[in-house]
This record gives sequence, structure tokens and C-alpha cells, in this order.
Amino acid sequence: MTMAGRMPEPYGRDGGGANLADILERVLDKGIVIAGDIRINLLDIELLTIKLRLVVASVDRAKEMGIDWWEHDPELSTRARSNQLTRENRELRERLAALEALEAGRGQRHERQEEDR
Repeated sequence: MTMAGRMPEPYGRDGGGANLADILERVLDKGIVIAGDIRINLLDIELLTIKLRLVVASVDRAKEMGIDWWEHDPELSTRARSNQLTRENRELRERLAALEALEAGRGQRHERQEEDR
């Protein structure tokens, strides 16, 4: 075989290495956390602190870790929006019932005062 017919292997590949899909599958399956802090000080006075936390994982893995904010955020989930409306509706009905009971109590007190006169 001549050297002209042979193509060189791309850099970093020895034939047995993982490709991008394998690495991505592994990262999503196990999850990875990247953390960092940024602090801006001026003359020993802390002006700004930013704490960064990045979690990269599959949805299933995130749920196993207890991370499921997208299911409860009304902007991202119609189920969350429906739950929020149901809860708000129930609270408003309870408040209305309490106000009606209070008004009924005042009405009975007013009737008794009229009878006593």
C-alpha cells in the first residue's frame, strides 16, 4: 500500500476512543455539575457576588435528583398553570364564604337591635 492512498487519522482518535454522542450520553445519564463564583471588589468592598451553578443531566436523571421546576413553573407547564388557577379559585371561594358569613352575622345583629327598640 502506498502512502498516498492512506489518509491520516484525525487528531485525538486512536480508534477506540469515545465519540461525541457517547460522551453526551454518559454525561446526560450520570449528570454533571459545574459551579463557580464571581466576586467584584473595590478597595476591599464587595460590590457584587454571582454564584453560578450549572447542572447538565437528562430529564429522567434530574427528576431522580429532585429537580423538576419546569413542571411547577406556570410559564413552562400548562399543568402548573391549571394547578395555580385551581388553587387561586379555591382560595377566593374560601374568602368569599368567610365574607358572606361575616355579613350574615352583621345582618342578624342588626335585626336583633331593631327588635329590641
